[in-house]
Amino acid sequence: MADTEHDLSCAHEQSVLDVFLNLDTPEGSRAELIEGEIVVSPAPIGKHEKILSRINWQVARKSAVDMDCSGHKGLRLARGERCVKNYVIPDGVYAPMSLDLFETADSWMPADGVTMVAEVTSGTPERDRVVKRHCYAKAGVPLYLLVDCAEGTVSLLSEPDRKSEDYRETLRVVFGKPLDLPAPFDFALETVDFA
Repeated sequence: MADTEHDLSCAHEQSVLDVFLNLDTPEGSRAELIEGEIVVSPAPIGKHEKILSRINWQVARKSAVDMDCSGHKGLRLARGERCVKNYVIPDGVYAPMSLDLFETADSWMPADGVTMVAEVTSGTPERDRVVKRHCYAKAGVPLYLLVDCAEGTVSLLSEPDRKSEDYRETLRVVFGKPLDLPAPFDFALETVDFA
């Protein structure tokens, strides 16, 4: 009986995935499939983009390893044992330039080779604080940079544990304080402009 219920659940999730993959979103918005829920987000506000711009500027100029960055790269992440995956679009996806991950990637690529993802909270901060945190950890993304505008903090989550679907380490600073990014970045991220 449990297998039949699981099969029906997976069939429903496959139907949701099919709808999601064929969704025609309004111009400027983005759609994600997170833990079986289709989420459509409007274009980000100015402060959100300013923070991402400051992060990208610093990564481009200070990182010990040259990094590629995408603000629109869809990631296909694991979900459950036999059911559909999560389809997320982080605010920032970072990978060593030497890997050249983005050039031949499909619209939705696996997270293999991604060094860090970044999210800047907006209208639904709990999705970034909790749900995406677990998605990224389960996928084994080494670093998750979370800029929490409501709390005025920047957190770096590291050491993903796929089994517990969470990160083992968290380093948090308030806006205005530098946050040390480990290798391959190896620099202190300035957060003064985030406030």
